Amino acid sequence: MSGGGRVVERVRDLPTPEGPGRAHVCRPARSRGTVVLGHGAGGGLHSLDLTVAREVLVAAGWAVAVVEQPWLVAGRRIAGRPPTLDAAWVPMVTALMSGRGRLPRPLVVGGRSAGARVACRTAAELEADAGLLLSFPLHLPGRPDRLRDAELALAPDPTWLVQGTRDPFGSPDELAPYVPRWAEVIEVPGAHSFPKGARPALVEALTRIAGLLPG
Repeated sequence: MSGGGRVVERVRDLPTPEGPGRAHVCRPARSRGTVVLGHGAGGGLHSLDLTVAREVLVAAGWAVAVVEQPWLVAGRRIAGRPPTLDAAWVPMVTALMSGRGRLPRPLVVGGRSAGARVACRTAAELEADAGLLLSFPLHLPGRPDRLRDAELALAPDPTWLVQGTRDPFGSPDELAPYVPRWAEVIEVPGAHSFPKGARPALVEALTRIAGLLPG
């Protein structure tokens, strides 16, 4: 996946105040930095956008860790409340970036949907160098009156958003007034979850982002 270079793949169990979490790490030799991505409230680790992000970024020389929240590791079907997600995410990312076998900086935080929200809320505490937000949920479907723009404003500088053109949680046009000046939205055909046919557009978008990430 990294242009013929060696990639080490491993799974790490990580303790958190909310119970054990888990990280699926792909690390190329001489990594440029690290991208840590969280999943959505549905718990899918193999959504198309997360899969393509991992493939493209590892191929570009980045270490990528896809992190499972403790509620998913425990086999529960319903995600925890935002404060519990943040309380688990911060020590997991900290553990990946410190101690023996630590992953290299710069650090890019992100994820899809609920994972993107967690990444924004905790970016400052983790001293993240950039953000990668996939399908950021600006509001619940049909509830544009209840915005999460305050969370989006916490995204690190710089940040890239990959958003479906028909996303009922917030289209690119809906996002536009709330995107920080240091962030960029890249539109990809699809809704909140991307169809298989969106793979070429996702590869193009994430390849472009990989070339712009600080590192």
